[in-house]
Amino acid sequence: MKNLKIAIQKSGRLNEKSVQLLKNCGLDFENYKSSLITTVGNFPLEILFLRDDDIPGYVEQGIADLGIVGENIIDETESKVEYIKRLGFGKCTLKLAIPKDSLIQDIKDLNGKAIATSYPNILKNFLDDYKINADIRLISGSVEISPGLGLSDAICDIVSTGGTLKSNGLKPFADVKNSEAILVGRKGLEGNEILAELVQRIESVLLAKETKYVVLNVEKKNLPAITSLLHGVKSPTVVPLAEEGWVAVHTVITEDDFWDKINKLKTEGAQGIVVMPIEKIIL
Repeated sequence: MKNLKIAIQKSGRLNEKSVQLLKNCGLDFENYKSSLITTVGNFPLEILFLRDDDIPGYVEQGIADLGIVGENIIDETESKVEYIKRLGFGKCTLKLAIPKDSLIQDIKDLNGKAIATSYPNILKNFLDDYKINADIRLISGSVEISPGLGLSDAICDIVSTGGTLKSNGLKPFADVKNSEAILVGRKGLEGNEILAELVQRIESVLLAKETKYVVLNVEKKNLPAITSLLHGVKSPTVVPLAEEGWVAVHTVITEDDFWDKINKLKTEGAQGIVVMPIEKIIL
């Protein structure tokens, strides 16, 4: 079967995590920092390293079969690609921001104002939803400095922590779009066996990242209360201990309610709780 090609960011905020995800899937490849293309040694896949803005177009045109790219880039380029899997990393928000002393108080106040952005298509669609006619000024690079230079009344840009806004005398005004890394594919990949195997590996890695493997000891008399708190992938595994009347319970707990569950388990008599990371979960 012909190898598939996947495009990922060569450098930037998604590069490291995209590479790590593929390596966690058991893919063996090298030279990704010095080459534009590399072949996976143990899986029918080739990896292309591209500018993030180019990835959706390469996938749409079929030059690459798959891509890992931010949702904001997909929307901005208006590329026709298939969403395959949300990957849960690279999360950020495209926000409108205004100077701290701005008189703008409502979305409608943007009517007739100049807004600097590197995402004119996303911004225009957002403003159209509110029937706002603003002067969208395309700026590549440091969008945050444009109000201070008198080039715009507001900006629309990616915000992660908000530190850059604050250092430029700006404050968040409105959320335009939330974004995260997405695995996308070209049209016509339905039923592809290589893709199905890759997606299964990715899902197993992502599921493992969200969970912890927990082993604890408990007296048998407290076992019903303990098992009622634990659902795991299916149900807890219970193993008798050498000490009469005691058992060891093995289970999986999701990261979201980890500390809440641990505290409740201790309250119900759990002792010797051991918590371990999980590399992969295959359902």
